[in-house]
Amino acid sequence: MSNRLAGETSPYLLQHADNPVDWYPWGEEALTLAREQNKPILLSIGYSACHWCHVMAHESFEDTATAAVMNELFVNIKVDREERPDLDQIYQSAHSILSRAGGGWPLTMFLSPDQVPFFGGTYFPPTPRYNLPGFADLLKHIASTWHERRGEIESQNESVLAVLEKTMRQDTPAELDGAAVTAAAAHLAEMFDKVNGGFGGAPKFPNPADLALLLQQAGHGDENARHMLALTLTRMAEGGIYDHVGGGFSRYSVDDHWEIPHFEKMLYDNGQLLCLYSDGWRMTKDAHYLEVIKRTVDWAMREMRSPQGAFYSSLDADSEGVEGKFYVWQKEELRQLLNEQEEQFLEQRFRLGSTPNFEHAWHLHATRSFAEAAKALGLTTENAISVWKSARGKLYDYRAQRIPPGRDDKILASWNALMIQGLARAARVCGRMEWAAAAHEAVDFIRSHLWREGKLLATSKDGKAHLNAYLDDHAFLLAALLDLLQADFRKTDLDFAIDLAEALLARFEDQETGGFFFTSHDHEPLIQRPKSAFDNATPSGNGIAALSLQRLGHLTGEVRYLQAAEKTLRAFATIMGRNPAACPSMVMALDEYLVPPTLVILRGPQADVQSWKERLDKSWLPSALVMALPEAIRDLPAILERPMQNNVNAWVCRGVECLPAIADWEALLETLRPLGNKGETRL
Repeated sequence: MSNRLAGETSPYLLQHADNPVDWYPWGEEALTLAREQNKPILLSIGYSACHWCHVMAHESFEDTATAAVMNELFVNIKVDREERPDLDQIYQSAHSILSRAGGGWPLTMFLSPDQVPFFGGTYFPPTPRYNLPGFADLLKHIASTWHERRGEIESQNESVLAVLEKTMRQDTPAELDGAAVTAAAAHLAEMFDKVNGGFGGAPKFPNPADLALLLQQAGHGDENARHMLALTLTRMAEGGIYDHVGGGFSRYSVDDHWEIPHFEKMLYDNGQLLCLYSDGWRMTKDAHYLEVIKRTVDWAMREMRSPQGAFYSSLDADSEGVEGKFYVWQKEELRQLLNEQEEQFLEQRFRLGSTPNFEHAWHLHATRSFAEAAKALGLTTENAISVWKSARGKLYDYRAQRIPPGRDDKILASWNALMIQGLARAARVCGRMEWAAAAHEAVDFIRSHLWREGKLLATSKDGKAHLNAYLDDHAFLLAALLDLLQADFRKTDLDFAIDLAEALLARFEDQETGGFFFTSHDHEPLIQRPKSAFDNATPSGNGIAALSLQRLGHLTGEVRYLQAAEKTLRAFATIMGRNPAACPSMVMALDEYLVPPTLVILRGPQADVQSWKERLDKSWLPSALVMALPEAIRDLPAILERPMQNNVNAWVCRGVECLPAIADWEALLETLRPLGNKGETRL
């Protein structure tokens, strides 16, 4: 028999719908039951692609004896952290307070009926091991403590709430200067892995927000930032975190040199990395980056795109219950599939002649460049690339016959926004307008399915859209629309961007101290209302909101957007000063506040405008917004409302000042080359 999760939209919750545990989704029914029965709540938070979530489910939640203990002693609530990032943020913070240790998933928290946590952990095994208690024994101990030591728990709960409240207190808004920008760049340089790229040791994550800050600093002429970014992008593209056969990136590397990934693939990582590799190609003109871009887009369009044009959330790390099984190779398989030259190439580029590198199998990670592998085999680089393409096609066709990892097919507004932005950036760099069209389709899905009477919804699956959208949904989508306007300008997208900005101000802004709450003003009351500047796997909603509102303000001339962005930066100025490396997105917004972006407006006959735009799209123009306007467009903001001529005209603007129209391509290049004090422009 199914439990109460059977009617949910989340694939993660549906994975648990047939558990013998009497699971409830988060909601008033479960909270009321806990109060009425005076039972503690067992809150379990995870997501569908989470390996250890699956392990704990198989060991404990599918076990009838363990489920009986859970059902007798607790009200059991299961939460998908991707649908409810508000709850995940709150209880990850609470776990950190209670345990003084980092969190993760599955997150296992024990709450009083009024939602306050009094004990927690992450994964618990069925029997004692890993210095952890057995889960069933822990359940009995927690329930006993709840009933016998209630006064101590209530006293502790008051302390937990006080600490949570303290973490939300903000310093007095401060003045803004470039010190945090300099300090953040210096910290990244200090943490940088000079051999493998990236930051810190194992496990190693891409940290896209950190890399985006490096890209911005490279635009100022910082050659060390340029080197750190290029080395990291190259090492990741060579490593096993990148799927050399099917395209796309896994979540992170379990080692410090990108060799063996945690094999789940997340939409949000790949959207952000498409932006970085696109801008990285503009900066370096490294052809390998173009290949990574094309194959990552191919993966997203092939495996993650819904029939309606929006994008699904993730692919599991496991297939057939085994992590990485879909992706790794046995030597005998390779011998049967490849001809002698192809096999030799794989041995040279991927070092397949050595010991297996993942649980008695081989996972591809490049140890030699194409040029080095070609030289070892007496081939030209072009011939080596041809050999690899032939081999890769055979490997892909063979792998496609395997049982694939599970796919989480819910559609999240925030993660779709990151992929829309990545597609828009990649479309410009590669001249692939069909990718911009795909981004438009995803935007149109969001507008038609998730935007209702001025309010954005967070998630959709099988035609059912629900849940109040969060700050990240609005901020990321606003940023994506600004990129998409540069890829292929549509007035409807500009109108939608303005609507989103108005929703941000009306429903999320902290009018008193500045910045934006993670949840809207009409969200359900929880024990905390997060408001943070810190970046995680996805960028800070406050940082992206400030950055995007500034850009939209410069684009439309709307002073309220610029004021809200400045107020946000001032609200978090002390935090940036204290810990700038933890909030790179906010630091990037600060940097653009100090030196506003350059706006380039193109107007004229469409074919000629497109020619100029394509050349600008492939140029390294740090902090420039390029808007190529369609011929027949009307009713634009004053700064964009430029006269139509018989030839192309370009207007170069910064803030409220625009240079006279430029009708000569070489003159435009000369104007853009220095970009003020923004460093060298590589055209």
